[in-house]
Amino acid sequence: MVAALAGSLRGFIRFFRDVMGEDAYRKYQAHHAASGCAGPVLTEREFWKDKMDRQDLVPGGRCC
Repeated sequence: MVAALAGSLRGFIRFFRDVMGEDAYRKYQAHHAASGCAGPVLTEREFWKDKMDRQDLVPGGRCC
């Protein structure tokens, strides 16, 4: 019972983090490595700045 509850809680936390975009940089790194991009990998700081700049250009894609 406790193990099932703990597993459910871990699943919820992972889902919440995915919804909030916390794993976006990790996904970017995996995509960059898998796709064979010629350019260098952005640092995490550069990645988030680029992501926020792109969201500011197209604000209709977000809720707030």
